[in-house]
Amino acid sequence: MANIGKTEPAHDMASVTPSDTAYIDPTRGLFIGGSGNLKVMSAAGSIVTLTGAASGSILPVSVKRVYATGTTATNIVALY
Repeated sequence: MANIGKTEPAHDMASVTPSDTAYIDPTRGLFIGGSGNLKVMSAAGSIVTLTGAASGSILPVSVKRVYATGTTATNIVALY
């Protein structure tokens, strides 16, 4: 697969099931289907809560975990 630049659109996507233990492949972004908060671990390892993510928004963040505890947003899709 060709190396995709950070300014290129996502080349793949997958539904995210929030988990307090499971990692996902580092993302290019997250699509938020239903508004709420997201507790995530960044690709670099920082743990933060993104408060008030709007329904239909795309967050341009690289994360390797979306936590179940602390996440109220729904229908989250990882963009790769």
